[in-house]
Amino acid sequence: MGLPRKTCVLTALLGAAATSGLAALVLMLVQATDVLLPAGTKFGLVFDAGSSHTSLFVYRWPADKENDTGVVSQALACQAEGPGISSYASDPARAGESLQGCLEEALALIPAAQHRETPVFLGATAGMRLLSVKNSSQAELIFAAVARALGRAPVDFRGAELLAGQDEGALGWITINYVLRLLVTFSFSGAWVRPADASLVGALDMGGASTQISFVPGGPILDKSTQATLRLYGSDYSVYTHSYLCFGRDQMLNRLLAALAQGPSAPLRHPCYHRGYRGWLAPLAEAPCVRAPAGPAGNVSVEGTGDPGACVAAIRGLFNFSSCEGRVDCAFEGVYQPPLRGRFYAFSNFYYTFHFLNLTSGQTLRTANATVWEFCQRPWELVVASYPGQERWLRDYCASGLYILTLLLEGYGFDQDTWSGIEFRQQAGGTDVGWTLGYMLNLTSMIPAEAPARWRAASHGVWTAGVVFVALTLVTILGTAAAQLLWPQA
Repeated sequence: MGLPRKTCVLTALLGAAATSGLAALVLMLVQATDVLLPAGTKFGLVFDAGSSHTSLFVYRWPADKENDTGVVSQALACQAEGPGISSYASDPARAGESLQGCLEEALALIPAAQHRETPVFLGATAGMRLLSVKNSSQAELIFAAVARALGRAPVDFRGAELLAGQDEGALGWITINYVLRLLVTFSFSGAWVRPADASLVGALDMGGASTQISFVPGGPILDKSTQATLRLYGSDYSVYTHSYLCFGRDQMLNRLLAALAQGPSAPLRHPCYHRGYRGWLAPLAEAPCVRAPAGPAGNVSVEGTGDPGACVAAIRGLFNFSSCEGRVDCAFEGVYQPPLRGRFYAFSNFYYTFHFLNLTSGQTLRTANATVWEFCQRPWELVVASYPGQERWLRDYCASGLYILTLLLEGYGFDQDTWSGIEFRQQAGGTDVGWTLGYMLNLTSMIPAEAPARWRAASHGVWTAGVVFVALTLVTILGTAAAQLLWPQA
């Protein structure tokens, strides 16, 4: 007995619909094309082992890079407990232990699956440079202890080493120009573009033991030992940079004390300390930056006189300006420097000192000079009362402020006209300014770009055909249902 007519028609129509759907599916799979999904995020850690403390910075960037350099942003900043690693010369193991707290905080931020591929680097600056000069074996023991501590962590440890002064200056220059989007920026057309060279800014950095100046001059750099050649985002840069060891804030203060201690032994009259200040100073130890004066073995009493004029005279004695007399391309200590060019950003101790003195809002040179001198002339009792809880550092801000003015004006050659081109900043674009970001940018150019993830997806034409076939299938099914309802029973 044959099937009812309605059943035969329904079967035929459903068969046609199934055949059409299958054909569409096969066509879509055969003609599929590759579609790129965004790559993941990579992370990197850089320890800045300075002379007074160690900081850890965590950076992240898209795994698909722009012109072989990662577009990097700061994800975390952490200051390690205790002093700089150079202070652990008598107990090197503690140098490694001091890093653990910040390391654990960073690893908690980074997905566990990425720990092993996360590069970690420790760069030591002027504090360890001085220790290496004074006692190279102690410096090597500290580096070994740090390497053991970081080498045990579940990360891609790239090493702990001494950062050359020239590298520190050049990397600081990279950082500030990057965060100001002067190396690469995103255009309205949706592409990464390189801004004009004329907008690049110089970098002024000051740590505890050294200070650096870096900028792109208007002409060729005649002394190649002061030249750093960089390649970033597909472009080449020639940067003048020089680092002055022993001209950082802390070492300047030590050298100043040693120079003043050459006079009468007790009490030591300090023109940079506020009038009315009285205290005791431990004997100065022999160091690479300081030749300890002959004097009593015990502590020495010191009195402040609050005399900014005498303070400036004493600070000038720390410089060798005579070696540059008659030369227009010389800063001090006989060091070559081309003419200053463009705007400058001053950070680290430049910023900390002028921030305390409320001089980071674009004040004129005249105002800056008057403010520092007025602060130096305040009685000690008034200063202490004005800044409760800060007595530990208060006595040194006068000397620091006058030192910065002397370094910038008489050392580097800024004047009334170019002073307005200096900005004192701790951060720019939400990122701490220093050498570490510059290092990570440089490092990312050595990390292979991760290929974006792929998935199989049909092209626009194939998807259109698929939609047509699906529509036909639906029409067929609806037609079949209608026939079933409207046709009389066979």
